[in-house]
Amino acid sequence: MMQNKSILGAALLAVFLIGNMSIFTVHQTEKAIKFRFGEIVKSDYEPGLQFKLPIINNVKVFDARIQTMSSRPERFLTAEKKNVVVDSFVKWRIGDVNKYYTVVSGSADQANMRLDQIIKDAFRGEFSKRNIKQLVSSDRSTIREILVKNTKASAAELGLEIIDVQVMRIDLPEEVSSSVFRRMEAERERVAREFRSQGAEAAERIRADADRQRTITLANAFREAEKLRGEGDARSAEIYAQAYGQDAEFFNFYRSLNAYKKTFSNGNTLVLDPDSDFFQYFKKQGK
Repeated sequence: MMQNKSILGAALLAVFLIGNMSIFTVHQTEKAIKFRFGEIVKSDYEPGLQFKLPIINNVKVFDARIQTMSSRPERFLTAEKKNVVVDSFVKWRIGDVNKYYTVVSGSADQANMRLDQIIKDAFRGEFSKRNIKQLVSSDRSTIREILVKNTKASAAELGLEIIDVQVMRIDLPEEVSSSVFRRMEAERERVAREFRSQGAEAAERIRADADRQRTITLANAFREAEKLRGEGDARSAEIYAQAYGQDAEFFNFYRSLNAYKKTFSNGNTLVLDPDSDFFQYFKKQGK
C-alpha cells in the first residue's frame, strides 16, 4: 500500500514537472522564439500562455519595448568642408525577432553597436549635402524624416524597427567656436564703436544746435529788452516833459528831493560849495 502511494506521488510529481516544463508565458512587452534542437521553429507568438515540448524545445524571450541608443557626440563634415559636432539619439525596437536573433544574437549591445554605424553613415551622407547655415536653420523634423527613411532598410536587416532619430544639438568644434566667438566679439565691438561714434556726432550736432538756439534766443530777448527800455525811456521823457511844462518850479523841486534822498540814504559825504545849486531849496527853506 505504501509502495503504491509512493509510486503515485512520484507519478504526480513527474506530471507536474513535465507540465511545468511544457508551459511558458509571453508578456505584451516581449517577443519569443521557440527552438527545436537549436533550430527556430516558431516566433510569431501572441501574448499569453504558450506550450512547448520539454527537452525537445527551448524558448528565448526578448524585450520588445522601445529602446534608446544615445550616441556620443560625433564630428561630421558639412558641404563647405567644415566640421560640426552632432549629439543625437535613436529610438528602436525589435521588428523581426528571427533576424534580431540570427544577426546580432539577440544582444541589445550588439544591436546598438551595429545600428550606431548605420546612423553615423546616414548623418555623414545627409550633412555633406548641407552647409552649417542650412543645418542650423532648417526644420529638424525634415532632417528626422530623411534619416529615418535612409536608415530604415539597413536597420531592418538587423531585425530592428527605427522609431525615431533626433538631433539634440549641432555645435562647432571647440577650437572653431573660439575663433567664431572672437570674430563675433570683434564685430560687436566694431558695431559698438560705430554706434558710439554716431552718438557722439549726434550729441555734438544737438549741442551746437542748442548753442545756436540759445544765442538766437538771447539776442532776441536783448533786442526786445532794448526796445522796451527805449520805449520806456521815451515814455518817461514824455512824462517828464509834460510834468515840466505844467509846473517847472514843482518839477525842479521834485527832482531835487529825489536827488537828496538818493544821496543822503547811501551815507555819502559830499564836499560842496554852500552856494551851489544843489542846496538852493535848503536856502529857500532857511529864509
